[in-house]
Amino acid sequence: MIKDSQNPPSASQPTDQLFTVLPHLNSETLLANASQDLASVQALAAHLAFGIDGSQRDAVLGIHRMVEGIQLMVDRVLDLSEVPAQQ
Repeated sequence: MIKDSQNPPSASQPTDQLFTVLPHLNSETLLANASQDLASVQALAAHLAFGIDGSQRDAVLGIHRMVEGIQLMVDRVLDLSEVPAQQ
């Protein structure tokens, strides 16, 4: 027996979208997760770069460098958005 869902999927959601961001998440939460993901990509690129040589290594180090710069910017926005502790 098939039962109707209490929360049927909305027709406005694209069916080909694999991932989504929950709409109720605040900016600080999103930036913190982005920062963690960037740190992971940076670690992967650094690890990979030391296992290869030549132009491929240069490309991976370039990716590492770009991710590092992006992470610095995201971390700066996080620092600016922190609420000062109340005393």
